[in-house]
Amino acid sequence: MSRILITSGPTRQYLDPVRYLTNASSGRMGAELAAAAVEAGHQVVIVSGPVGVSYPATAEVLPVVSTEDMLAASLKVFGGCDGLIAVAAPCDYRPIAVSPHKIRKSGTGLRLDLVETPDVVAALAAEKTSQWLVAFALESEDRHLRAMKKLEQKSCDLIVVNGPQAIHAADTQVEVLGKDGRSLGNFSGAKSAVAREIFAVIQRQLIHGA
Repeated sequence: MSRILITSGPTRQYLDPVRYLTNASSGRMGAELAAAAVEAGHQVVIVSGPVGVSYPATAEVLPVVSTEDMLAASLKVFGGCDGLIAVAAPCDYRPIAVSPHKIRKSGTGLRLDLVETPDVVAALAAEKTSQWLVAFALESEDRHLRAMKKLEQKSCDLIVVNGPQAIHAADTQVEVLGKDGRSLGNFSGAKSAVAREIFAVIQRQLIHGA
């Protein structure tokens, strides 16, 4: 039995008390992968941004809001886990300054100065000892090339490639790539079924082989 960390859902970077930047992620694939891992007999800890989905009752869920929160919570538990499945879509940018009050319309528009947020997967990869890492890459163009670049830059063992059409959808289509760029499976259909196919690849390639 392995202890698996799953990051799931979006994060929010607030501009003022009521407005925020975010990524369009429902957390559905994270929930389905957690269910697949639990069904396979593993312990699961989920670091989740704000979502409306339900996670398995036996999973440990750590709710977070911002990308910085997600990284901090993940770093706390990563050392005690055997692997990471990074399904979350953390917001990549945050405003340099957050207004303490609601920003009012002025009739002249609004300029936002943004900086990058921490890279959660890369930061966890820098802390790994014997853990395996699986990341997701949502790409709208040059999917294979961009996914392999992400895999290499973030020291992942596998990467799951999907497209924007998967956002908030009940169905999805993915390809799982190994370190050598070889395709380990193309899966499509309901996210529940696809999640089980993805986890079966993880089991064969990373867990049983560990």
